[in-house]
Amino acid sequence: MSSAPGSVTELARALVRIPSVNPDGDPGTDRTGEQACAEFIADFLRSHGAEATLHEVHAGRPNVVARFAADGGKPRLLFAPHTDTVSVAGMTIDPFGGEIREGRLYGRGASDTKGPMAAMLWALHECRDLLPHLTHEVWFSGLMGEEAGQDGAKALAARETFDFVVVGEPTSLDVVFKHKVDVTARIVAKGRAAHSSCPERGENAITKLAAGLLNLEKALSAHFEKISDPVLAHPTFSIGTIRGGTKFNIVPDHAEAVIDLRLLPSQWKNGDAREVFEVMRSACPGLTVEKIAGSEALDTDPGHPLIAKLVEAGGKPAGAAWFCDAAIFSSAGTPAVAVGPGSIAQAHTEDEFIEVAALEQGVEFFKKFLHSLRSR
Repeated sequence: MSSAPGSVTELARALVRIPSVNPDGDPGTDRTGEQACAEFIADFLRSHGAEATLHEVHAGRPNVVARFAADGGKPRLLFAPHTDTVSVAGMTIDPFGGEIREGRLYGRGASDTKGPMAAMLWALHECRDLLPHLTHEVWFSGLMGEEAGQDGAKALAARETFDFVVVGEPTSLDVVFKHKVDVTARIVAKGRAAHSSCPERGENAITKLAAGLLNLEKALSAHFEKISDPVLAHPTFSIGTIRGGTKFNIVPDHAEAVIDLRLLPSQWKNGDAREVFEVMRSACPGLTVEKIAGSEALDTDPGHPLIAKLVEAGGKPAGAAWFCDAAIFSSAGTPAVAVGPGSIAQAHTEDEFIEVAALEQGVEFFKKFLHSLRSR
C-alpha cells in the first residue's frame, strides 16, 4: 500500500477510486472485476496483523479472506461486505472520482458497499489491539460477485464455517435479520406470424401477453393481500420487462415478460412459492409461466445474543425488501445479519454518495460492537 489512509473517509475514498464493477450485463466500463480492490484490502489487513489471502472464485475475481488473532478455541465472527459494484452506465458523476463535496463522498460503491466496508475496516484498525482479547475469533472477507449470482458468498460458505456473520450493506445501521426472497419468473406467449395488413390471418402474441398480464396483476395482488409477515408485511411483484415482435408490419408470433417476485421467507421455506406459480398460471391460460431464478431467504432469530450486542451498539432490528449475501450464510445454517452506514436509497443511483458523518458514525457503531465482545 503506497500511502496508508489516515481516516475512514480517506479509506472509503481510496476504495471508491478502485474500479470493481461487476461484469454481468452492461457494466458501462471495461474496468471490471474485483482483483485490484481485493489486493488493496488484503494489503490493508496485513498491515494490521491479519493473515490475508486471495481465493479466486472466477478468473481475476477473488474473495479476500482474512483472520485476526487466530484462536481455534473461539467461535468465529465474520465481517463480510462485498467488493463488486453495479454498472456505471448512465452515471452523472465520475464513478471513480471519490469526490468529497458538501459533506458527501461521491462515486460508484460509496454507499453500496465500499462505505460500509471502510467503516468495518477502520473499526478493526482502531480496535486492532483489542481483537485478541475478544470472545470471538474475528474474520473479514471482501466478497466478490454479490451484485450478480453471489458466487463469492457461496464459495466462502462452502469453504469455511462461521458462528455469526455481519454482512456489510447500507442499512442506516438498522440490523437486518430478515429479508424477502427474490424470485424471477418469465411469462411467454406464442402466436402466429402474418402480414400486418391481414392481421386476422395471424395470432398476435403481444395482445395475448397483455391480456394475461392484466389478469395476472389482479390475481397476484389479491393473493398477496392475504399473506403477511409482522416484519416484512406483504409479498410484492413487479412486471419489469416486456419484449415481443420483430417488425412493425409483422403480426408477432412471440412475446414475453419478466416478473420480479419478492416473497416472504415463510413462503420459500414452506414451499408456498408453488402456490404463487399456480395462481400465475391460472391467471394466464394459454401462456407459459416459468421460474428462471431465485435467491435465498434471510431469517435469523432476532433473539440471537450477537444481535442484542449490535442493538446495544446503536442498531435497530429490521427487515428488508432487498436481498444480500447474508442469506447465503443463513441458508447454510449460519446466523447472519446485514448492517452498515449509509442509505439503500443512494445505492445504484446515478450520483451515488454516502454522508461522511455516516461513515464516522459507522466506525463508532462497529467499535462499540467489538468492545462489547471483550472477554470478561
